[in-house]
Amino acid sequence: MISENRKSKTRVVVLFGGESAEHDVSCVTAAHVLRALDPQKYEVSTVGITREGRWVQSELPQSQNVKALSASGSETSSNLVFEKASASESLVVIPLLHGPMGEDGTVQGLLELAHVAYVGSGVLASAVAMDKSVAKQIMSANGIAQQKFVTVRDTDDANSAIDRAIKELGLPMFVKPANMGSSIGVSKVKTRHEAENALAKAFEYDEWVLVEEAVNGREIEVAVLGNEFPRASIPGEIIPSHEFYDYDDKYVGDGAQLLVPAPLSSAEISEVQQLAIKIFRTLRSDGMARVDFFYEEGKRGFLCNEINTIPGFTPISMYPKLWQASGVSYPELIDELISLALARHAKRRNKTSR
Repeated sequence: MISENRKSKTRVVVLFGGESAEHDVSCVTAAHVLRALDPQKYEVSTVGITREGRWVQSELPQSQNVKALSASGSETSSNLVFEKASASESLVVIPLLHGPMGEDGTVQGLLELAHVAYVGSGVLASAVAMDKSVAKQIMSANGIAQQKFVTVRDTDDANSAIDRAIKELGLPMFVKPANMGSSIGVSKVKTRHEAENALAKAFEYDEWVLVEEAVNGREIEVAVLGNEFPRASIPGEIIPSHEFYDYDDKYVGDGAQLLVPAPLSSAEISEVQQLAIKIFRTLRSDGMARVDFFYEEGKRGFLCNEINTIPGFTPISMYPKLWQASGVSYPELIDELISLALARHAKRRNKTSR
């Protein structure tokens, strides 16, 4: 017989790993989220996805990749993982899958089909935010200021695309895969030759590439939390140790400075918080997101760089740091995200069942 204590617990499945180049980042994030989940509140299970796309039921991750889990865990399928979904109103999946095949609406669509509550944005917002080019076009249509950009496809003539980008954006400029995160595949180029190499590198990760003007501005980030009525954290500022905030700064070294709160005036704080919420709503986000800005003081002001719907939760990640500084502890943040997921799921089920 199931005890009353177990009955009251929310069943949580932490989904991590994945097929993208951000596999290792996902595993690190999952390890910290798992440590923050209160065993008195949650019945927790973990599912790792290998780089090859195999789903593995396992114990808590002990390494930075799912490969090690394949030997000790048992291979499963998404259907088996969510087999109890229809019988449980308190099942929540926490998808900690950064990048393509996880953060881009694909897994979110799977969870929708399984009728399972999950943390974070839905299919549309996840897909749009993952594709930085599409997100920028939508933000432009809604009057949201951002740096100039050019989109290139791998079927376009590379020389013509580079000529156009240099003409419209000038040098230096940034070249990045449109559907990728954690600064993977990103290059800052100062010459035409560097642009050719950077474009080829970015195309290794995606068929669409975003080329952006290099902005000489401060890097400001704001965390957003909520569904219909989101709220923004205090802003933070990043001072990179390299030419830009790259993968090593984010996850490997500790050279970058994270200033929390960012040294901004009350008026500037209010402005960037309102902008972050506007962007969150414009792209129809839910649950959580981190919105990144460049701040050109005395010029164009706050320029939206991008929105991340599954921001990192590592010890040096900005999203949890911003909420901690705003009065929401790490465990409280996880609790609220789970509550938001359940609330959104119940609301949508109520509408679709009519």
